[in-house]
Amino acid sequence: MQGISELIQEASSLPIEARAKIVDSLLRTLNQPNPEIEAQWTAVAKRRLAELKSGRVKPIPGDQVFAKIHKRFAD
Repeated sequence: MQGISELIQEASSLPIEARAKIVDSLLRTLNQPNPEIEAQWTAVAKRRLAELKSGRVKPIPGDQVFAKIHKRFAD
């Protein structure tokens, strides 16, 4: 059996998509998702996507959001 260091080294050499899948899978074993909460988050995400596509809401660029957060909490 491989040691943890070897597993980490091998996983680190994989493409980012594969590493993301591994991380997601491992995190799910630690934090088992609650199906009810997952369904609620899915509904929220679908609603927000529909609002964006319809033009009902306008997206705010991430750099503007982070600048506002930084300004608010930097003081």
